[in-house]
Formats: sequence, structure tokens, C-alpha cells
Amino acid sequence: MDFWEYWGKLLRMSEEKQPRKASSVRHTRAIQRDHTKHLIAAPSAEQIQERLTEIVHPATLAQVNYFHQLGLRERTLSLVVMVAFVLEMIWRQISGVNELVRLIQTEAILWASPKKVSQQALSQRLTTLPSGLFLNILLSILPLMQKRWAERKRPLPPEIAWAQEHYSEAQIVDGSTLDALIRKIGLLKDLPQNPLAGRITGLLNLYSRLPAQICPKAHDQRFWPQILAALKANSLLIFDMGYINFDVFAQLTLAQVKFITRAKSNLVYAFERALIKTATVRDSLVWIGPEESRQLVRLVEVLYRGTWYRYLSNDLDTERLPAAYLVALYWQRWRIEDAYAIVKRL
Repeated sequence: MDFWEYWGKLLRMSEEKQPRKASSVRHTRAIQRDHTKHLIAAPSAEQIQERLTEIVHPATLAQVNYFHQLGLRERTLSLVVMVAFVLEMIWRQISGVNELVRLIQTEAILWASPKKVSQQALSQRLTTLPSGLFLNILLSILPLMQKRWAERKRPLPPEIAWAQEHYSEAQIVDGSTLDALIRKIGLLKDLPQNPLAGRITGLLNLYSRLPAQICPKAHDQRFWPQILAALKANSLLIFDMGYINFDVFAQLTLAQVKFITRAKSNLVYAFERALIKTATVRDSLVWIGPEESRQLVRLVEVLYRGTWYRYLSNDLDTERLPAAYLVALYWQRWRIEDAYAIVKRL
């Protein structure tokens, strides 16, 4: 099967996955017994605790000196203890500080032994502990997580497996405005209104779905210097229209980094020549940008459900990056939206 046939199969599968009405027919006991034979194999609580301790605890200890440099004193609720408590809240989906205090006083939390603390002391510590400490811990364990992912052999979607064979790495960049912090946990109940949690920009590895770079409070265009510094030659970068910048496009090409993005509806370009022209696909070479950063790129247009979707790429070789893979890889950009959804939910 060629990729265009596979592409059609993907579209048919997406249409078949529309939500269906709940069945009014009750399952028989035979079907219920069969379901019990196919239980989901999830790691036990002990295994999760062991893995979190193995990975996060050493990275936390490495931040203790920085903790002291910030002028923060060692108390009962030290950095090492607080990281354990925050991880416990996320892992167990603990809804509030009061519930967490009850757990702290009665049982060990990861590597922290039971402690007598008040709700007020814990709330104050949570609101005053610098978030940069947690960011440093995350960034220090990401290389380890990436290495562990590389050692696992799991099947990838066909277009991602194809990209892994043709590019040294593939990254997705996007930003998101974090939702207003809720006050139901009690930390912010005395404030007149819910404060905004700020803006975050991230660079996500397409293969492992692990973040490569995280920049809090960053506007899309202001994050380009960090993106350029993090990318390697022969890598692929995928981003949406919020990051369109003709000057940066030229820098990416000079750095031998290929990109895929959507084209704006008001894009001004000069037509060079057609590469493919069918009833549903148009692949052309066009000139974009002002004179000082004028660049030849590919404009790929695909007709889907009556609408033409347009994409830009600086990979001009249709054999190296066929139009079908170009479109399919851009669709994978949604993986970073999924990642932000998880962050906001937790």
C-alpha cells in the first residue's frame, strides 16, 4: 500500500471513530466474564513510588545548594520534602491541602517520612517556594527520561517512524496561556479574584513526546532564540501560524533545519513553478518574505472535505519529504496540545 492509500485509510478511520450512541442492550454474563480475562496491566503503587524515587529524588538533592543560595532556610518542609508532597498531589489527584495534610501526618509520602504539619504552614510553603526550583528538577531529569525512552522498543505511527528515519530529531513548538488558578484548594481563597497562571512555551520531542525546552511567560515570537539554540542540523521543526517569521525561516534554512507550518490566508507569495497538480493536491515552489529575507519554499495545498488546507516547508525535495508525509506530520502537531491539556488538568 502506498502512502496515499494509507492516508485515505487514516481519514476513514477518523470518521469511523465518531462517538456512538450508548447501547441499550445489556451485556450477558458470558461477555462480562470475558472482560475479566483482559485486565489492564498497570504498575502497582509500590512500583510507581520506586520509579519516582529513583528518578526524581537525586535531581531534587542536586538543587539543595541552589535552594540555600536563594536564602531559603531548611525547615520541616524543606525542598526535598515539598517535592515529594507535590508529586504525591499530582500522582494521587489529591484535591486539596487539608486532604494532603492528613496523609502527611499518618503515612510516608514517597521518600518523606510522616510529619506533623499544619494546613497553614503547608499552604504558606506552597505559595512561597520558587517555581524555578521545580523547573530545574524537571529539566535535569528530561535527558534521563529521553534515554530511557530510546531504550524501549515501542511501535510508532507510520509517519513518525518515517520521520525518525529521515531526520536526526523532530520537534514541535507551541505556546499556551495557562488557565486561571482555582481557589478551591484554599491557597488563594483570600484573594479578590483568581490570578492568571501566566504563559508557557514548550519544545516537544515528536518521537518520545517528552519536552525538550520549557520557557515560562514567553510570547511565541520571543521564544525563537531558545528554539534556534536547541535545534540541530538535519532536524525537523513543526509549528503553527503563531510562529511565522520570515527572518527566522531564513535562519532555519541556514542552520539546515527543516520546518513545516500552516500558511496564512493572506500570505503574499510569487509563484515559481508547480511540482504536483491534481484535483486534490497542489505542490508548488513559491517565493515568500521581504527582499532582505526572500526565500524559496514549498506551498502544499490539500483539499479535505471541501476545504483547501495550505502548508509551508523549506524542504524543497519532494522525494525526501513527499506531500503526503508533510501533511501527516503537521497533523502530529496536535501532540503538544495533548501535552498542554495534561499539564492544565493536573
